[in-house]
Amino acid sequence: MRDSDTKGEPKNLLGSLKPSFSKHSRRVKDVSLKSFLEKIQEELKNKEEIRREAQEDMRKALRLSKQAILFAHQERFNDARKSLEDAEKLLTKLEGLVENNLDLFYTGLVDAAFEEYAEAHVFLGLVEESRFIGPEELRVPVVPYVLGLGDVVGELRRRALDSLRKGDVKTAEECLQLMENIFVELTAMDDAYMLVHGLRRKCDVARHVIESTRGDVTIEARRSSLERSIEKLEKTLRAKKK
Repeated sequence: MRDSDTKGEPKNLLGSLKPSFSKHSRRVKDVSLKSFLEKIQEELKNKEEIRREAQEDMRKALRLSKQAILFAHQERFNDARKSLEDAEKLLTKLEGLVENNLDLFYTGLVDAAFEEYAEAHVFLGLVEESRFIGPEELRVPVVPYVLGLGDVVGELRRRALDSLRKGDVKTAEECLQLMENIFVELTAMDDAYMLVHGLRRKCDVARHVIESTRGDVTIEARRSSLERSIEKLEKTLRAKKK
């Protein structure tokens, strides 16, 4: 009986230690988890500060790009380039801000800033230099570049209408040709419809814009042609009277 009690003593000893050991283990794990969460909280706080700073910069870049488009319409090319230079500085700063926060690149505001910047540069290049500027030269991602290019069609329509009001049918016809060129090239990118969200909608809008512009240019071209014919006839009649 005593031997049995002696043999059972180690079991009772381990049994008495087991709850204490488990409690200690839980305490250690709780401390570790708390330290992990504190680090995560600090990291999230820093990320939020970076996000706010990046959003403010992107809003400024967006405004500067819109301003550059307006200057381009007014043919204030130096002012347009200055606005785009300031926008470029903000976009370059973004690269440093999100170096360790790449998820910020996938926010709508960042995409919109790059898209507007690309649109402004392409439009300015067409108006001032009669050439297309590519994404590598602009150092912008290809998706915002393609979407920005789609929006250039609308700016070209605006320039065409301004030209028609000034009686400059030739410039309006050039704008129409550029609009059609952009539309044809974008719609030829079959795979891009699947990869670039929003491109199909932009192309649908561009189609309607081009059709409207073609009608406006055609009407004005015919009117100008009729005016020239009348003027020529009047000169001929006056010459015969003499």
